[in-house]
Parts: sequence; C-alpha cells; structure tokens
Amino acid sequence: MDATQDKRLFLIDAYAMIFRGYYALIRNPRLTSKGLDTSAIFGFTNSLIELIRREKPTHLAVVFDVGQASVRTEDFSEYKANRSETPEAIKIAVPYIHRILEAMHIPILGVEGYEADDVIGTIACKAEKEGYTTFMVTPDKDFAQLVTDKIKIYKPGLKGGDIEILGVEEVKAKYEIEDPKQVIDFLAMMGDAVDNIPGLEGVGEKTAMKFLKEFGSIENLLANTDQLKGKLKEKVEASAERGILSKKLATIICDAPVEFHQEQYDLETPDFEKVKDVFDEIEFRRLYENLYRAFASGTVEVAVINEIETKAVLESEIQVKGQVVQLDLFANFEELDQATSTKSTIEQSDHLYQFVNNAKAQKILVQNLLQQKVVCFDTETTSLNEMEAELVGMSFSYKKGLAYYVPLSEDKGEVLQTLEIFRPFFEKEDLLKIAHNLKYDYKILRQYNITVKGAIFDTMIAHYLLNPDGRHGMDYLSEVYLNYKPVSIETIIGKKGKKQGNFRDADLRTQTDYAAEDADITFQLYELFAPQLKKENLEDLFFNIEMPLMEVLAKMELAGISLDEKWLAKESIDLESDLKQLETKIFELCGEEFNMNSPRQLGDILFEKLQLDPKAKKTKTGQYATSEDVLQKLASKHEIIKHILEYRTYQKLKSTYVDALPSQIEKTDNRVHTNFSQTTAATGRLASVNPNLQNIPIRTLRGQQIRGAFVAGEGKKIISADYSQIELRLIAEISGEDNMIKAFQNGEDIHASTAAKLFKIPLQEVSKTQRSQAKTVNFGIIYGQGAFALAEQTGLSRTEAKQMIEAYFETYPKLKEYMAEQVNKARQLGYVETILGRKRHLKDINSNNFVVRGHAERNAVNAPVQGSAADVVKVAMIKIDKQLTGQKLSTKMLLQVHDELVFESPIEEIEVASKLIKTEMESSIETQVPLLVEVGVGDNWLEAH
Repeated sequence: MDATQDKRLFLIDAYAMIFRGYYALIRNPRLTSKGLDTSAIFGFTNSLIELIRREKPTHLAVVFDVGQASVRTEDFSEYKANRSETPEAIKIAVPYIHRILEAMHIPILGVEGYEADDVIGTIACKAEKEGYTTFMVTPDKDFAQLVTDKIKIYKPGLKGGDIEILGVEEVKAKYEIEDPKQVIDFLAMMGDAVDNIPGLEGVGEKTAMKFLKEFGSIENLLANTDQLKGKLKEKVEASAERGILSKKLATIICDAPVEFHQEQYDLETPDFEKVKDVFDEIEFRRLYENLYRAFASGTVEVAVINEIETKAVLESEIQVKGQVVQLDLFANFEELDQATSTKSTIEQSDHLYQFVNNAKAQKILVQNLLQQKVVCFDTETTSLNEMEAELVGMSFSYKKGLAYYVPLSEDKGEVLQTLEIFRPFFEKEDLLKIAHNLKYDYKILRQYNITVKGAIFDTMIAHYLLNPDGRHGMDYLSEVYLNYKPVSIETIIGKKGKKQGNFRDADLRTQTDYAAEDADITFQLYELFAPQLKKENLEDLFFNIEMPLMEVLAKMELAGISLDEKWLAKESIDLESDLKQLETKIFELCGEEFNMNSPRQLGDILFEKLQLDPKAKKTKTGQYATSEDVLQKLASKHEIIKHILEYRTYQKLKSTYVDALPSQIEKTDNRVHTNFSQTTAATGRLASVNPNLQNIPIRTLRGQQIRGAFVAGEGKKIISADYSQIELRLIAEISGEDNMIKAFQNGEDIHASTAAKLFKIPLQEVSKTQRSQAKTVNFGIIYGQGAFALAEQTGLSRTEAKQMIEAYFETYPKLKEYMAEQVNKARQLGYVETILGRKRHLKDINSNNFVVRGHAERNAVNAPVQGSAADVVKVAMIKIDKQLTGQKLSTKMLLQVHDELVFESPIEEIEVASKLIKTEMESSIETQVPLLVEVGVGDNWLEAH
C-alpha cells in the first residue's frame, strides 16, 4: 500500500453540498409520508455515503458556515448581501444532517465569523505540513486558489456522472493561468455575483483571462492601465479601488483560529443504531443499507460471491431441442444471496436476469411462481396505446436481484399458446400480483383473453397514496428510493419520433436485461411501499377502493364510446362561421385588423391603442400579458374583451375537441378510448387523458353541443347520472353544520336557503341576484375565497363582500369552526384527510411566507372536501360495476367526468339500469346529508345530461 494512502483527508463544504442536493431534486422534491421535504438531507447524505464507499478516506470532516462572515463584512458590508433567503427545506435539513454526522462519528467544524472556505483552507494548509493529501469536497470554483500538489478539489458528479478531481495542472488548464493562486486575481477582476464581490467594472470571464495572461495579477494590471484603450480603460481605472477590495474578499483565509488535530478526523465506524433511528424517522430505508456496505471491511464483496455462484449455475445449462435453457436454475436461485446493493446502473448491480424461451422451461417457471405468495410481473409491448399494442414479452420477479424474462413470438397464435401456460399464475386468487401502472398490463392481457384475477398491488398507485403531490414514474421512484438508475427505453429503441424503433427488434439479451430489471425494481418498490401503506393506515383505501377501481377503469377504457363524426364536421363549420363573425366584430371595435392569434399584436391593441390598463404587465419577452385571467379583469373596461374571450373559447373548442376528436377514433372498433389516471390529481379525483374529456366546457351552449357527438350504439341509449352539489353536501356532512344539513334534509334549494339566511328574508322573497351571490359564496368558501375574489366575482364592493363572508359564517358557525380545525390539524400533523382516510400532505402549512402558507391553508379546507367527493364517486363506480356484473346486465360504464358517470345501455335494460345506478350512487357511503343523483337518458350524451 502507498505510504500516503493512510493520510488522505476529505473536507466537505457542507452548505455547498446541501444546496446541491436540494436543487438537484427541486422539481420533484423527496417527501416523507408526513410531507417533510428531505431532498437536501437525502442529497447530502447520499453523496457522503457514496464518497466513503468510493474513496475510503482515512480522515474526514464536514465544515459549516457559523454565523455571519464578519471578517469580510467589516471590509465590505454588502458582501453576500444579495443572497436570497435560505429555503425552508434546507433550514429543516441542517439539524437532521448534524444528527446523522454525530451518529456517524464524523466531526462537524465551523468557526464563528469565518466562512467554511476559510476553515477548509486553514485545515488543508496545516494538514499539508503534516504530509496529508487533502481533498476539498465542493463544486465551488473559489477553492481552486488553494490547490497545490497536496491539496485538490474533489468535485462530485452531477446526476450520477463521474467525479472530477482538480489538481494543479487541471486548475492551470481550466483558467489558462500559471499558478492556482491567480484564481484570486481572476475572481477579483471579474467579480462574483453569487458572493456579491463587485470586481472591476466592464470585466467579465473572457476579459479576466486575457488580463491574467498579459499582466499576471490585478495589481500589475492596475499599474499598467496606460496599455488599455477606450471605455474599458476608463472603467478599469475608475473601479481600481473596488478591484483591490474584491481581491481581499475573494482570498480564502488560511490562518483561521482552528487547529488540525489529526486524531479527531479519523474515519470511525458509525453508531449504526443511532443512524438507523434518524433514517427511520425520515424514511431513508435504502440509504441505511448503502451506509452499512460502505463501512463493510474484511469481507468479500457480495458482487464477487454472486459472480462466482452465477457462473457455476450458468455452467449447468442443458440443451433442449437445440436451444439453451436453464431448467435446473429455479432451485438454485433460492439459495443465492440476493442482498444486492443499490448502485447506479445495471452494470454495477448484483443481479441474475434469465430468459426462459421454451415451453418446458416456462412450465417449470410457472410452477415456481405458483409457490410464491407475492410475484411482480411486467409486460413489454410494441406501443403505449393499449388498443394497438402487441405483446413482445413478459417478466417476473419475486426476490430482489432475481428476475425472469419470457420472450413471445410475433405469431399471435403462438403467443396465445404461451399465455395459456401462464394463465394459472394470472388467475390464482391468493397470489399477490404486483405491477407498476398495472392497468396498462391488465388491459394488454385482456386483449389476449387473459384476466388478472385475485389480489393485486400497483406500486404506482401505492406511491400516489403515500405522496399524492409527487411524481410516480418507475424510473423516477427507482432513482429516489432505490438510488438506482434503470436502463432507459430510449437507449434501446431510440428517441421519440418517426425514427423510433421497436422493442421487438432488440436482441434477446438486451430485452432480458431491460424487462427483467423493470420487474426487479418494481418488486423492490413493493417491499418499500407495502409496509408504509400499513403504517400510514392507507391499506383499506388502497385494497378496497383504488385496486378494485383500477379494474373498473380498465374495463371502461377498453369499452370506449362511439363518436358521430358527421355531427363534429357540422360543428366545425358552425364554429368557423362564429369565429369569422367574432373577428369582424373585434376589428370593428378596435378600428383595425390584426392577427387574433398573436399575443403581441393583441397586447399592443389593448394596451397601446385602447389604453385599457396604464399598469399593464409585460412578460419576460417584452410583450404585454394577455392571458385569460388578465383579460377577465378588464371585462368591465371595454366591450371588446367579452368578444376576445368568446373567440378564444370557440377556437379552443374547435382545435382541441371538434377537429381533434375524429383523429382519436380507434380503427379497430370506431370508438374513442380515453385513459383515466388515478395518480394525476393530488386531491384523489380521476383525470382523463388522450383525449381529455373532463375539460369540455359545458357552461356555454357551444361547449354543450360537443357532447352531442358522443352517441349510443345501435339499439342502445346513453344514461348520464350526475351528483347534485356533492361538494356542498359533503362539507355540510364533514363539518357537522346543522343549519346546512337541515336545509339539505328538507330538500331546500341550498343557494336560495343560504341567501334567505344571509339577507334575513323569507325563502320565497329571494331574488335571482341574491341567490347567485349566495351560490358564489357557497362554492367560494370551499375554495378559501376571500373578500377580494368574492367582490370581483359578484360585482360587490370589497366592504360588501367582507360583510357577506362575515354574515355567512354567522349563518353557518360550525363551518367556520371546522375550517379553523382543519388548518390546526394540518399544522400539527402535516396533512389532512378525507372521509375514507385519503391523505393530502401540506408541507407549506407552517411556512414563514404568508402567500405560500395561505395556499396550504386553503388546501387544508378544500382537499378533504374534493377528496371525499372523489371517494364517494369511486365507491359508487365499484358498487355499480359489481351489480352490473352480478346481475349479468349488458349495460356498460363508459365515462367518469367530475361528479358524473356515463353509461351505454341496451334499450330493454334502461329502466333497471337507471334505477340500479341511482340507488348505488346515492348510497355510496353512509351520510346524514342525502346524496342526490339526477339521471337522464338520450341517444347521445347531450340529450342524456
């Protein structure tokens, strides 16, 4: 061993690494089940463990900034003054990181009044004299000034990339300088916006490099400004004093009051129990395993053991019909130690992925699968569109690091034969079958006459229940929870577009690795999420609502709905005519023609020519903002606004629906098949995509007309069943507001009833305007609407709106209490719940920023109401599907749009189906407040609604 190997000191710049971890995950923050943002903790700790595992340092310390850097602010009060407020997630992270470091016996350093840079610089210089090689772990360029033969920068790689070590030669090449110490002059000349170091006026990065080559230092540059020309000469001379100050600010201090006692920095074995306590608290399950492995010594790497065992197993292959198979592997796999580490990619992970490509081996595989209690499966296909996709293969996993891939023939008859071998697996009731986005696989298999029966577990939906606001893609979850980057499909079939290839064209080994890895990862995610669902009391919601609903949705999506293309063609012509008329009217009102589809031209007309708003805001591109909310506020200023908004509505109807829907009709059955997503809306509501049928605007006659294109098949009718005012009924139920409950129980018009109470007049005297205002308040309160928004919507003054809200809460006092309780509950627990225990985490509920906090408070009130409405609709769908199946009716559920369900029913079943649907929807869950459902029947959706 190299004599210097036992003198390798790593000094970690704490905040640089914490910020780096936080910003790496800023778009998709890592949240615990209680809504705690642990991105910064995870990023830092993961990097720390990886550093220890990779570099095995002999000495290590983590350095923090402590207090204000007074040694610099004394010289320049504006030093770092432009830094924005530290994000709350980082403030929260630091105490946890301190606890983790203490449990790992890693020293935490920092000196009051000095920056971490100064402490690192001082220790690095002192350690150099003791014969140590010091690695400064930081992405910060300022540290380059400290680099010597014995002091280097260790720059961690981004997004799993390679690390970069900068020594003397690397720094010299990077900045085109002769000595790393010239980095100080480089920073002094160009300044540093991050630290608010002013630098020389007019000098940027390129000019600073040029000056260093010519003059060597800032002092030498300032002594020879006569060699400069023009404006640059003036600017440099005028800011000379500033430049000298900048050099002082940029210089890292190497004599801070801190000693280097090498024994303090020895890398010791962590107190694993204490680390586990912290990791359990913040739900870092996989990192604990990584930490344990990073410190494992004196043992053969598991990867090596597995490589030897796998080789022995592979040598036991036998020949059947001239093909290589692995018949005797199944017994051996159980004996393998599959405690695989979670490394970055498939090349580095310990795994055994096998293809099983003949009937005899497949039958043995099925017998093996049937012995398991839990098996993950995945399908590989030729398309993301389930209606046209062909099966290419299937993969199975029931143990971490172990998976099998079954390639399938291009011949459909042969595929059906292979699937018959696997039918017992898919239909076994007491075998828990896991998949990620199981609905896709369920639909694919249904197309091949295989129904997945019995217990099922979708890891995508499980994660959605645990973290509704997060992302749920398998690759993303793998990277966040398993610290593992899966093989990208694009590396196999190419990027999206016309030239994208087909999974079937990949070679068998490539197919095996990709598909088996998917099943393996999904199995590992199941092992993480299943206990968490139990811990969070979400198992009932998951197994009794979301999983049965997944099957109901799959059937609905496969059924699709018929479209009348002639109806849409006529609608397109009518809309084109309406748009022309509106355009003419708009041009008349503004006195000139312009491009209606150009926001820039529209902005100039409204704000330059018509002067509708002297304080009009501009976008980053320099044009006026003309979004819908901007225009809505100008509606009272000029008649033109009404017509512009109408024009946009019609144009969107035409392009998004009328002209686009025909292209989404499947050729196989001439029907449109939307997809219902269970994991898009954080509230628990379903979302409709490809096409989105939930956004058809039905408040206008033109919007309603589009529903006329959705028609029943021959000899059938469309049934539409719609919950009436479900959210208002549920907020009355949840809050226990007696006055509101009584109004609903007495069958009163709730808006008229509210108006009568607000205006203190008899019910029969309520005017249309008063009812409309009461309706606005009723719905506004659910969404946390304040006086300002209410005034805008009702035309009342701010004072009148405020008085109306106060009167509303006097009328419904328990509602006010409930709203306050919800906010308090959210503050204490970090989440709120629906009737059925669906959780919505509100990580910003205790934010110091009142705007952010206000948004979370409104969600605390609204989420349980919207989420409970979602629960009610979902339970009703499951019950209706069960009844339709149980009574062997041919009526099919086709669509779910907000609080409405749409069915297609044979004429002879209309009466019995309508009654069944209404009964099940109104008794979906037990409530004091009656749930009211309106049912309509027609030849198309418009007639039925």
